[in-house]
Amino acid sequence: MASSEPIISSPRFSANHAATRTAAGRLRVAVPSVAERVADELRLQLAEGALLPGTRLTESTIAEDLGVSRNTVREAFVELASERLVVRHPNRGVFVASLEAGDIHDVYTVRRAIEVSALRAGGSPEDVAAVRAAVEEGKRAAAAGDDEALGTANQHFHGAIVAMAGSPRLNSIMGQVLAEMRLFFHKATVDAQFYQHYLPDNEAICLALEAGELDRAADLLLAYLDRSEDNLSEVHGEAGTD
Repeated sequence: MASSEPIISSPRFSANHAATRTAAGRLRVAVPSVAERVADELRLQLAEGALLPGTRLTESTIAEDLGVSRNTVREAFVELASERLVVRHPNRGVFVASLEAGDIHDVYTVRRAIEVSALRAGGSPEDVAAVRAAVEEGKRAAAAGDDEALGTANQHFHGAIVAMAGSPRLNSIMGQVLAEMRLFFHKATVDAQFYQHYLPDNEAICLALEAGELDRAADLLLAYLDRSEDNLSEVHGEAGTD
């Protein structure tokens, strides 16, 4: 289907949607869950950098691609709008939000609360391996000169840290935070070296985690987040306005 809009490809939603049509009662129960999954998919697209600030999102395109109703997509938009990830302009449609510089400190306050505590608590060998995999993903992207993939690897690194807590609720919160962060970072990545500055920090944090030095890893991450907030505030013209 020809379209200038971003298309989100996720075949699993078609199967889910078909399953809801077996009975009207099941449809009424399942639709909210499908809407949440559509919202999750759009959040992921934001976090991965596939949807840029200002991009117009078309109900019909997303509904057809995901195999859901336009009503379901509309419900997902309402959820994302409540999180300030999209905005609806009357007579124009729904667009990916462009966040304000003043939101930076609030987002980083959340990140300090959940990322640092998750890291300080540590995780299973599998959890630690996921953090290491994200670090190596970033190194490969840097070696290939792929700045977009490097940004995505950095998102995976922070998501893997929070996932160590084993909390679906924290993972959900972090999904929203990562989507918001990518909206901020789109402006910052005008500097192609932006994410590369963080690769040595990611490596140092991961090494401390692998060594079981959890307090040191958490302290390194806290310092990292402080620097990152300062860098983003400078990029967005809000330096020194915490």
